[in-house]
Amino acid sequence: MSSSQPAENADRYATGSHDLPVSAALAEYFGHSWADTSHTPAPVEAAPHAARRRAALSARFPGERLVIPAGGLKVRSNDCDYPFRPHTAFAYLTAESGADAVPDAVLVLEPGAAGHEAILFTHPRSPRDTGQFYRDRKHGEFWVGRRRSLAETESALQLTAASLEELPKLLGGVTPTRVVRDVDAGVDRLVGEHANAAADRELAAFLSELRLVKDGWEIAQLTAAVDHTVAGFTDVVGALPRAMRHPRGERLVEGVFNTRARLEGNGVGYETIAAGGAHACVLHWIRNDGPLRDGDLLLLDAGVETDTLYTADVTRTLPVNGRFTDVQRRVYDLVYAAQEAGIAAVRPGARFRDFHQAAMRVIAEGLEEWGVIPDAAAALDPGSGIYRRYTLCSSGHMLGMDVHDCARARAEQYLDGVLEPGHVLTVEPGLYLQPDDLTLPEELRSIGVRIEDDLVVTEDGAKVLSDGLPRRADEIETWMADLLS
Repeated sequence: MSSSQPAENADRYATGSHDLPVSAALAEYFGHSWADTSHTPAPVEAAPHAARRRAALSARFPGERLVIPAGGLKVRSNDCDYPFRPHTAFAYLTAESGADAVPDAVLVLEPGAAGHEAILFTHPRSPRDTGQFYRDRKHGEFWVGRRRSLAETESALQLTAASLEELPKLLGGVTPTRVVRDVDAGVDRLVGEHANAAADRELAAFLSELRLVKDGWEIAQLTAAVDHTVAGFTDVVGALPRAMRHPRGERLVEGVFNTRARLEGNGVGYETIAAGGAHACVLHWIRNDGPLRDGDLLLLDAGVETDTLYTADVTRTLPVNGRFTDVQRRVYDLVYAAQEAGIAAVRPGARFRDFHQAAMRVIAEGLEEWGVIPDAAAALDPGSGIYRRYTLCSSGHMLGMDVHDCARARAEQYLDGVLEPGHVLTVEPGLYLQPDDLTLPEELRSIGVRIEDDLVVTEDGAKVLSDGLPRRADEIETWMADLLS
């Protein structure tokens, strides 16, 4: 990969660029004879949904300026950046997708006599007569591809678009202002004294809470993400014989799933966890550089993110050779029973924490039955919690545009809240029996099992969106046998 840093600006003590100097003749030649490619795109599918979300935000904070940045590019190394994904609040309120989102863009809801006007400040098309088109590697379209013109942005997103150069003029006034902080340092500086930390936290909390209940369109996006994820798990099972022959079989599994994610959506919703053997005892094992041995379990935690930036989050623990050993099945069946209890507790009117407590009761009782802990009831007391040595974390979370969605919501609205129709969440109990844990019988060590499914709360219960994948041990063995035959 080359760089667009002009050679004449390079530090003579550093090899910072592979560019050649641009002559006056070349600059002149670049500056003319370009076709007009402008067009009027149809509104994107999510545009009316984004408009309703902005209206709810406007009603909550009348008379105040609201600033929601998309964020900028993040450096991977030197002059190479990671692929850009806009901040979730920005995407939620603008309907900008992963493919079309522009780094550094900023949504401003500007108060007026009739409510707020939504203005999207963004980079216009690269001008062809200034050199930006071919010399600016961050935003020049020769480098990063065509983006919408301001008029095209207005047509696609159904809101007013303006050049980013105009943003400082607007933010320089005395209008009370709230900003989504720590997304764009330049925007934080521009807002400066016109915002305060408490007001900004309130804005962030409201934007998270606005996403807690999904509408029908959002549930359709999440259903599509789950369906693509199910296909990705199926792909992985078909690739297991090849993965077992590779010294880094985990990496092959990761690549197979991630291929499906890129084919069907924007990519993965989070880094894929492909954990074989004892690696499954590491909650967020994303190194994915180990082998998959005959007789091992594979814990695969993965999700496809749609082009509209909604993600699935599914985990299955699979016997690499297609058959559980007796001890593996014993551990798996306990986690399955815990998940069954958790799923049964998901219904409107239940407390959010209820499904976790139901699952943990089963886990603790199972550990007592195995002789690992002496007293399940005592272990479940918040003053003890010793059973958590083997399971540790919560059994689920809200799901949506972020894999751990709505994280800035107030506890009373989320963790201590009540479930209602439209909530989408995961139920994912697990057991992580560390290889060096001397409190465990040797036969149980190095086994990690998690089973995770995505549920939407309905009017009378809950629907498991990921029920296209088997969960019971015997169902998994039959499913794998059919795919591997």
